[in-house]
Amino acid sequence: MRLRVLFLLTLIPFYAVCAPLPIPEQGPALRIQGSNTIGAALGPALVKGLMEHQGLQGVYSEPAHGTNEQRVVGKTRQGKTVTIEVAAHGSSTGFAALKKSTADLAASSRLIKDSELVDLEALGDLKSPEAEQVIAIDGLAIILNPLNPLDTLNTEQLAQIFNGEVSTWEQLGGVGGTIHLYARDDQSGTYDTFKELVLRLRGKPLTASAKRFESSEALSDAVSHDPQGIGFIGLPYVRQAKAVAIVDGDSQPMLPLNSLIATEDYPLSRRLFFYLPPSSRDPWAKALVDFTQSSKGQAIVAANGFIAQQVQAIGVEPRASMPEDYQAIARDAQRLTVNFRFEEGSASLDNKARLDLQRVVAYLRSHDKLDKQVTLVGFGDAKNDPQRAALLSKLRAMAVRRELVKSGVVLRDIRGFGAQMPVAANTADEGRIKNRRVEVWVY
Repeated sequence: MRLRVLFLLTLIPFYAVCAPLPIPEQGPALRIQGSNTIGAALGPALVKGLMEHQGLQGVYSEPAHGTNEQRVVGKTRQGKTVTIEVAAHGSSTGFAALKKSTADLAASSRLIKDSELVDLEALGDLKSPEAEQVIAIDGLAIILNPLNPLDTLNTEQLAQIFNGEVSTWEQLGGVGGTIHLYARDDQSGTYDTFKELVLRLRGKPLTASAKRFESSEALSDAVSHDPQGIGFIGLPYVRQAKAVAIVDGDSQPMLPLNSLIATEDYPLSRRLFFYLPPSSRDPWAKALVDFTQSSKGQAIVAANGFIAQQVQAIGVEPRASMPEDYQAIARDAQRLTVNFRFEEGSASLDNKARLDLQRVVAYLRSHDKLDKQVTLVGFGDAKNDPQRAALLSKLRAMAVRRELVKSGVVLRDIRGFGAQMPVAANTADEGRIKNRRVEVWVY
């Protein structure tokens, strides 16, 4: 783990952007395919930002060959035209396009599947830190018509609703008669995420009666105009609809608030990705990935309604449901908007956490908090022995400490709270992974 992290820090300068970039003699400089969530607005905005950063002039976007496809165009000072194409037909189409060599970069609103990983192994390891790039955090909002009085649903109810087992609002304690279901189409990463986080974990397929949409905006608008409607959507597309608070297992009800999504505590939070094949020789693809991770790129992420990965400190109101020692930390310190998480079945930090180390160190250095101003708080999933759960949670915090120490951070304290304060149900691997986390608190 240690050697791998050092390798990443050495080879991927966090704010580096390759410049100047070569201009192709013909054809697009870069082809991006995949997620509608990314490709509808965020992807083109990041492309435009990179082009302007490269000094291109008069940058604009225009419709391309088909629906949900666009072309971003700019000119060099010498008058040469540069074009980047963005097609947004769903995350799975991005990986398919990489295989067919019709895309240079895949945009995905979900993790790459094992089957896709195997299918694309000729392109290199798409799970390597250089290939798998978290570009933003999003939250799936569960949306209702603004007039619907319900304000909280749990994930079990959501599975029953979208499976058709619960078919009227009265069964949920509401009013309005038959529930009308709205869902993204099968190519959508948004649908894949909902299926993974809600439906598959409970063995419930989506009912055939759900109305399906390729467009996020169209789905949201349909729900906001239907008093009996319910749908799921990426956070920037709530629009005129009403988002409800979500409970998962023993978690607290959580609205899709920026702070809860940034830390990925919100039960339906998700990561958005660029996948750059290690075999890629396209300098524009690598430059876009690096630009997206820079402060300028993350500002564009925030401007498009997603959650940027820039680290901030936030106050947390102590609650009676919190352990007393945790309340004491909350009274005296502020929490950083990042959680360190780990690879599945491993004590190694995941790809996002490796870059988050750099973000946290940069924050601590700029705020003069490198010396005994930081407490790490570890959590885990439930074990038969609470003392073992507490020990494991502290060991996770110590794993983060080892990496921070390399950058000159001297910790104030390390705490382990075991399986307390879960943010997800412990009944499946996905929930247990979310509960195995390390928070960062600064004084």
